[in-house]
Amino acid sequence: MRPIRWRRSTHAIIGVAVLAVVAAVVAAAAWFTAGGHETKDPQLPPEPHTPAVAPGVVPVPASAPMPTEAGLAATLAPQVADPNLGKLGGRITDAMTGKELWHQLDDVPLHPASTNKALTAAAALLTLDHEATITTRVVEDQRPGVVVLVGGGDPTLSAVPPGGETWYHDAARISDLADQVRRRGVMPTAVKVDASAFTGPETAPGWDPGDIDGGDVAPIESVMLDAGRVQPATDESTRSHTPALDAGRALASALGVNPAAVTLGSAPPDARELAAVRSAPLIERLGDMMDASDNVMAECIGREVAAATHRPRSFAGAVDAVTSQLASAQVAVSGAVLVDSSGLSLDDLLTAKTLDSVVQAAAGPDQPALRPLLDLLPIAGGSGTLSNRFINPAADGIAAGWLRAKTGSLTAVNSLAGVITDNSGRVLTFAFISNDAGPTGRLAIDALAARLRTCGCTT
Repeated sequence: MRPIRWRRSTHAIIGVAVLAVVAAVVAAAAWFTAGGHETKDPQLPPEPHTPAVAPGVVPVPASAPMPTEAGLAATLAPQVADPNLGKLGGRITDAMTGKELWHQLDDVPLHPASTNKALTAAAALLTLDHEATITTRVVEDQRPGVVVLVGGGDPTLSAVPPGGETWYHDAARISDLADQVRRRGVMPTAVKVDASAFTGPETAPGWDPGDIDGGDVAPIESVMLDAGRVQPATDESTRSHTPALDAGRALASALGVNPAAVTLGSAPPDARELAAVRSAPLIERLGDMMDASDNVMAECIGREVAAATHRPRSFAGAVDAVTSQLASAQVAVSGAVLVDSSGLSLDDLLTAKTLDSVVQAAAGPDQPALRPLLDLLPIAGGSGTLSNRFINPAADGIAAGWLRAKTGSLTAVNSLAGVITDNSGRVLTFAFISNDAGPTGRLAIDALAARLRTCGCTT
């Protein structure tokens, strides 16, 4: 059964007119799981009870006092000293002014895990139209009776039958393509799949091959079903090793053609189109990606940015496009060493300064195109990969509803990058990256971030 998802609430910081999402969150709304090793953590508490929530949006006055550097350092000192944080890089900035208030190893490249997706989302917001969609087509081949499924880069295309619930919101369906082909009066005898829109390797350096069977990722191909999930609407589903062929086989079955005979190949130039379906708009897909920390979606959206900036639709092309677009927006990307757009690779390196710079650009007054990034961040104790975190009222629960952040988790790696309103009403951006973390490293990084909410750091 697909987990219940909370819809994103409005959250914007607009110059001096700062808005903060406030929710009296007693427990998480959903037991939501995500890719990129951000699930199955023995540190987590049991599944929470039904929440009592009173959401609201309240203005934060421009006159709210800014924390002092000394006061902030003193407040954070007990949490920073936790050995379970391992090697900690961090940076905290005042959202309104961009003033750096605290830092530790913030220019040291560390493994970011899925906080890397914040860069991918930001670059997409800077580059692409919010309503942009991806088209998957079926065209005629040169050989009579053969139809070609042409991938456009939409991993959310679904094999779920009509009326069934898809994993991704408003996903296009293979069944719709088959219906369109039949309405054209075409009686196919064979199906071919054109996955040539993406180039280069299908998996990135530093990926664990076991992550495919583990359900965290699939080979990145330009036509996939349910991001490669073998069980379309199941969170813990293993992923396919041949997603493009699987999509062709699903179309063949829907058309009454032998699925075992599906092949890979290119569509003829200027082939007659028989059917086409479109993905959900970009902003909806970004919401799904960030909410669930979806690795496959991140890689495909990175390739959308690459295509829009005339780069190869590959791992390298996407990384180059993402970092270049961010640099053009004055985001500090120096020191970034990335091989993918999801953060799944252990070869990825980012600094806390870069991560905080992305969030600060979204929260501050200078890059309004990035402001929607704040709305895409999961809410502490309320949504996405933070729905089952920050829920202990006696500890980190103090930040529930006041903190929004992108999460990252790999073995011995924990990271958070986001925004929080402190108890004086000041909005702060932050990025923490913990490498070589101890057994309770995730709890330790949550406690550190939550401490920002309690900060009366003006003296």
